[in-house]
Amino acid sequence: MVVESEGYISLIEYLVESLGLFESQQQSNGEETIEDLVSGRVASNLMAICEQHPELDPKVRFAIMQEADAVVADLEEVLSAVWLRAPNPEQKTFLIEFIDLIKNLFDSAIG
Repeated sequence: MVVESEGYISLIEYLVESLGLFESQQQSNGEETIEDLVSGRVASNLMAICEQHPELDPKVRFAIMQEADAVVADLEEVLSAVWLRAPNPEQKTFLIEFIDLIKNLFDSAIG
């Protein structure tokens, strides 16, 4: 559906090209880790997709959930060196916008 699409692959390449943003040792003092941020944002976007499309067949919903798990796994793999660190404000902004772009891919695939 999404994780094997050209758009998704391009987004992952963009993330890899942006890894310099995550090389900074400056991090937030917050308790939320990058893992928490990514998992929470993907989950909230997943819920939004299901709410926006109540007519979705349960099999499609399940496929979307599987793909969302794959997205989190891919992001964990790319960001493994910083996965358990608290993001600084720039990293947090980047990740929120990046995950929202992934949601747009899901919206396009469903629409």
